[in-house]
Amino acid sequence: MAGHSKFKNIMHRKGAQDKKRAKMFSRLSKEITVAAKLGSPDPDMNPRLRTAIVAARAQNMPKDNIERAIKKSQDVGVESYDEVRYEGFGIGGAGVIVEALTDNRNRTASEVRSIFAKHGGNLGEQGAVSFMFDRVGEIEFNGDVASADDMFEAALEAGADDCESSEDGHTLYCDAESLHEVAKMLEEKFGEPRSARIIWRPQNAVELDDDKGEKLLRMLEALEDSDDVQYVYANFEVSDAVIEKLSA
Repeated sequence: MAGHSKFKNIMHRKGAQDKKRAKMFSRLSKEITVAAKLGSPDPDMNPRLRTAIVAARAQNMPKDNIERAIKKSQDVGVESYDEVRYEGFGIGGAGVIVEALTDNRNRTASEVRSIFAKHGGNLGEQGAVSFMFDRVGEIEFNGDVASADDMFEAALEAGADDCESSEDGHTLYCDAESLHEVAKMLEEKFGEPRSARIIWRPQNAVELDDDKGEKLLRMLEALEDSDDVQYVYANFEVSDAVIEKLSA
């Protein structure tokens, strides 16, 4: 399994901790508010908002929190967030993309740059790394909704380009512009997905030894912990031993 996917699993396990859960809820609330403010507060009329709500439900975010985040988008004087992307390299030459929502670009840039530097990486210009990734739609389902064969067949029928099944569940990839259409078709068959969003998917992976792999994972975790950061992507491979050590 690619290092980025393993990193997602680490963060998912650690998400059970109160601090991680609070951070996760804050990130999800911010995305819901921004999506509702930029579009319609009605999820049926706003694909981005619907996607954000699906992600929130998948993390057991209370209904009141979701409704409060939507209502906040309609308040006069609500904070205005800018969507910012940072690109750089971690130790060992792994490419890293950071997506953030911020009300202070200078503060966020300074914090992200500091995290890169502290962990042996360096922040580059926009475009320095993204060419090594594909912008695609990603849809995730729990493993118990279907067998690997049934999910693969349904994915093809819905128009997905790829389907990967493991003990962690089913992950499907599709063209970014077709995400909501594909997700809707699959939802009709399997119920609401665990998540459905547009991501940066690595084209290839950089192999790292255990020492560099551990250092990179700690940098990615530090980025995830930043209040302004929404998502972190990286293209790397590490051994299972490193994953087990950091998951413990």
